[in-house]
Amino acid sequence: MAMTSAANPPLGLLAELTHRCPLRCPYCSNPTELEQAAQELSTAEWGRVFREAAALGVLQLHVSGGEPAARRDLEAIIAHASEAGLYTNLITSGVSLDARRLAALAEAGLDHVQLSIQAADAATGDRIGGMPGGHNRKLAFAQLVREAGLPLTVNAVLHRQNLDALPEMIELALALGAGRLELAHVQYHGWAYRNRAALLPSRAQLDAATTTIAAARPALRGRLVIDDVAPDYHAQRPKACMGGWGSSILVVTPSGKVLPCHAAAGLPGFDFPDVRTTSLREIWQHSDAFNRFRGTSWMPEPCRGCERREKDWGGCRCQAFALTGDAAATDPACALSPHHALLQSALEEAAASDGAFQYREMRRQPAAAG
Repeated sequence: MAMTSAANPPLGLLAELTHRCPLRCPYCSNPTELEQAAQELSTAEWGRVFREAAALGVLQLHVSGGEPAARRDLEAIIAHASEAGLYTNLITSGVSLDARRLAALAEAGLDHVQLSIQAADAATGDRIGGMPGGHNRKLAFAQLVREAGLPLTVNAVLHRQNLDALPEMIELALALGAGRLELAHVQYHGWAYRNRAALLPSRAQLDAATTTIAAARPALRGRLVIDDVAPDYHAQRPKACMGGWGSSILVVTPSGKVLPCHAAAGLPGFDFPDVRTTSLREIWQHSDAFNRFRGTSWMPEPCRGCERREKDWGGCRCQAFALTGDAAATDPACALSPHHALLQSALEEAAASDGAFQYREMRRQPAAAG
């Protein structure tokens, strides 16, 4: 059995501290059944997770949510990560952090900030994020990050309703003082799948964006690094799922479930292990959840006989399930998949959509402990 070796340590840990968030982004990849505050891991439990991650070989910690700043103990959580020797990247909307809290996070050992933006202008950004005034709060927060001396990445999730303003988003990242811009096309999981028809871009939009990025990279070399996460629905070949299922990253949900990718919680037939009862090392090396789609022996045809099978690893398991109902199917993003026509059907549905969003909403919650 060809393996993306379980003996190799994961490179990164995505810690989803909470699903609470002041924004209502319709492309959110959190599951539609959001975990409640009362289920969240405690400060001490996160500290133990970070120590286990460091012992396993993890180097980078991405602190996410929801909005991680919704945790009142965020500074203590960052301190635990720093004490474990992890490089800490805070993934935030920026709308609920002030100078005092940012200084406390830096003092606790925060290494890097990744700020999300929804658009280049306030009206569009506030509409997409579902929060009046949110865009301007983000701009103010970026200034605070600069003043604190922390490196800044701007993350822009791209879709039909903001893609035409890509040149302006690149200029905004420069104006905010970012060293890196991550341009991530929507991946259609969770809330994003519910809003797929309102979000899928046209081929013409995608081609124009590709041209813009190709011109911007050399022009801004030395000023801004641009990363581009390509979309799937216009593809002929799939991307490797997180570099290969269970090959490079661990995701821990707010309640302590451990996933091979952030969207895997929605897959049926899995009993995802829990950090409250099982060590990260045991989960990474021996759990069925991480071993089921490692390597190539699980693959159906045409994947099993394909020369790209150890490059794309069969594509995305979550996308295969969302589109076909079978997580072990060939990713329909592949032109060789018998289900590839489903992508064209989705694009036709998007072309006829009125663009209305079903916003991410969280049910009323009990008070949080953290």
